[in-house]
Amino acid sequence: MKQKQRYANLDNIDTKKTFNDFRRWQKERRTNKKDLKLTIEQAPIKEIEKLHHNDSSASITWIGHSTFLIQMNGLNMLTDPVWANRMGVQKRLTVPGIPLADLPAIDVVFISHGHYDHLDYSTLKKLKGNPTYYVPIGLGKAFKKRGLTKVIESNWYDSFQQHDLTFSFVPAQHWTKRTITDTNTSHWGGWIIEGKEHSVYFVGDTGYFRGFKEVAEKFNIQTVLMPIGAYEPEWFMKVSHINPEDAVRAFLELNGSTFIPMHYGTYHLADDTGPEALARLDAEWQRLNVDASQLKKLLIGETFWLE
Repeated sequence: MKQKQRYANLDNIDTKKTFNDFRRWQKERRTNKKDLKLTIEQAPIKEIEKLHHNDSSASITWIGHSTFLIQMNGLNMLTDPVWANRMGVQKRLTVPGIPLADLPAIDVVFISHGHYDHLDYSTLKKLKGNPTYYVPIGLGKAFKKRGLTKVIESNWYDSFQQHDLTFSFVPAQHWTKRTITDTNTSHWGGWIIEGKEHSVYFVGDTGYFRGFKEVAEKFNIQTVLMPIGAYEPEWFMKVSHINPEDAVRAFLELNGSTFIPMHYGTYHLADDTGPEALARLDAEWQRLNVDASQLKKLLIGETFWLE
């Protein structure tokens, strides 16, 4: 039998956890109850109609978790589209910023990796339009099996051209698994979208790693969509999930102009909460005296216009 290809992190950083590690975490969780009633607010005004008729301005709309609607050069693009109401036994904490049925037709979908909170096939099958799916290497077969045939697989630092934009798949420090036997049989990473006037770096899901400096050497980064949640307990999560302080450190290494936080407040994946993640982010931003205008904390469904 042919052995399955397994993918690895830079420097072969290991993200494996033992059964005893998991038991320790679950024991800690039982004594570390969090108030999940405090959630991230919905934007009071949503520009859905404007987004439907936008073919010239660049915009970023936060749907929730790691899902964004990005519009550039007349293209409608989605990152890690997940409209699922549940993630395992946990119910979604916030409704999506735009109902799935209210999206415009989608041209491009970027997938960072195969974990369920980033890749939801039931959502993909309901999207309007006929999108091209840019996915990590190893996921193409699963897409085609489900009838999603406009799929392009990517290795780290592969680049593609579409509609005067360049899409590049870059490293992240993470792992992936959907079944008992498929651990790390597909890759993981982030996506950089570059146009003549704007660049957006969708970081994906990652721990802090030297790859941020490497990416900064290769790309001119402007807007960074950076994860800040699912970091607690840090002894368990740190290798795979960046905490708010390290997220700021990474942003500064990237020399970006705007930091938009993500990957918090939608699903209770770890023991931190959305408000806690934001509080730590704000505290570190102020401690380092970073320009306040560079931090853009979107409400659910809020649109950030790049011009």
